Amino acid sequence: MEYCKIEKDFPCLKDSAVTLGKFDGIHRGHRTLLGSILAQKERGKPAVVVAFDTGSKMILSHMERRTLLEQMGVDLLLECPLTRWIRCMSPEEFVKKILLDRLHASYVAVGEDYRFGYERAGTATMLLEMGKRYGFETVILPKEMEGNRKVSSTYIREALAAGDVEKAGHLLGIPFFVEGFVTHGRGIGHKKLLPTVNVIPSEEKIMPPNGVYMTVSSFGEKRYAGITNIGYKPTVGGEPFLGVETFLFGCEEELYGKPCRTDFYHYSRPEKKFSSLEELRCQLRQDAEDGKAYFGKNRVDK
Repeated sequence: MEYCKIEKDFPCLKDSAVTLGKFDGIHRGHRTLLGSILAQKERGKPAVVVAFDTGSKMILSHMERRTLLEQMGVDLLLECPLTRWIRCMSPEEFVKKILLDRLHASYVAVGEDYRFGYERAGTATMLLEMGKRYGFETVILPKEMEGNRKVSSTYIREALAAGDVEKAGHLLGIPFFVEGFVTHGRGIGHKKLLPTVNVIPSEEKIMPPNGVYMTVSSFGEKRYAGITNIGYKPTVGGEPFLGVETFLFGCEEELYGKPCRTDFYHYSRPEKKFSSLEELRCQLRQDAEDGKAYFGKNRVDK
């Protein structure tokens, strides 16, 4: 997959299939849009995602989003900050200058609530009419529903804020995850507690509440169930930083420096400060037993 961050001009393409939106989580609704443009590849049209970034924290980091879209088969990701130039375009100017003159879009897929142009005056219906006028096909897809509520990034953010990683994963269509490279922690875990691997999440990424979770971590083709702590390690002390620290069940490999993806399945308990390392050690052993019991009762793809 090619990737481009828009500084000013959009690249000049030919006969492309385009979908547009924020795409900060790639949830079930986003996947429907992506499936629509990916199907156009059979007609020789490159699948292009235009992702508008508002500067706020994201459910997926930029790198996680790129990796996921590449795995799905997207040909080109255009990350576009919502600059004044973009925000001040009239809807028709946006269609002419970007969709037609630069992307040469022949197929455009958007959600029914898609808005664009100055003061969000452009609607999906307006885009459909412009397509008829200017010669490109517009497909308007209904919102994915979860009960009586629309699947949205806002819904997922609420679930994550409550620690409900099961709900977040259900809305996303895949488990909520954190990617990064295994880095050195403080070394306390290997020496005095449980041996763990540490990943520092991207600062641009939304995280669920600090605490202990049941997780599955992937290192290439190898996957390990485990327990993961998100937090600042208040009992251990030292310079605080937000880390994702995982004890992997049945793993004795040297993993420092390797890429890691940790999928979150269940929130177990909040982070807390213990009176001693011994008290913390006892709690971690109990957390590990709880994790093994969880995976013994709940089948996950691992």
